[in-house]
Amino acid sequence: MSKPCLSVITIVYNNVKDIERTMLSVLNQTYPNIEYIIIDGASTDGTKDIVYQYKSRLAQFISEPDKGIYDAMNKGIGLATGDYLLFMNSGDEIYAPETVSEVFATAEAADIYYGETEMFNDKWESLGQRRHHAPENFSWESFRFGMSISHQAIYVKRDIAEPFDLNYKYSSDIDWIIKAAKNASSIVNTHLYVAKYLVGGISKKKHLASLKERFRIFTKYYGLIPNLINHAVIALNLTRYFIRNRRTND
Repeated sequence: MSKPCLSVITIVYNNVKDIERTMLSVLNQTYPNIEYIIIDGASTDGTKDIVYQYKSRLAQFISEPDKGIYDAMNKGIGLATGDYLLFMNSGDEIYAPETVSEVFATAEAADIYYGETEMFNDKWESLGQRRHHAPENFSWESFRFGMSISHQAIYVKRDIAEPFDLNYKYSSDIDWIIKAAKNASSIVNTHLYVAKYLVGGISKKKHLASLKERFRIFTKYYGLIPNLINHAVIALNLTRYFIRNRRTND
């Protein structure tokens, strides 16, 4: 079988510090069939100059004002022609040069592939695995106790992907993944670390607003009463997590 084409979409705005690192993690992949799309929100800090250095290796590059990160991500979806979509936004990285090849080697023609994420701080020092580990088996119901897969760690078949809902400003990626999982008939756990994630994105900077949106999204899919009960479990698990890690650090 021919190798499926992966459309990797990078969203960036005024991030001259990190954009090249992200781009090289894509451009240095050993996998031969990648379509790389960069959507810039009309940066003014030199980001575009770095992107232009690699323009001949890009499938698409646009730089223009947008209505926010999810509007930019929708532009990427609109330009993509690959079989699968992967969002690797500025500051994040595909885990290793062999990662994409290893992901597609785990199974043929799945609707979704997913894996684990390693977190990094702004000095690019590893903070270890995300608190929410990727579940052994993933479905649209798996997020009821928290976002257990980051959008950098999930490859979604383009045919089942819908646009991001622009009614959500901070957590539309959660809604997008749940909808994709509901549309999927085959979801594969690669059992691999597939992404490196730079902590401190917009959902962290607008943490309270992001949490409110998440609650709305989870209520839409899981119902109000189950969501309230699930959030009680989330609070308990979070308390245990911080107590355990405080003891480890003492």
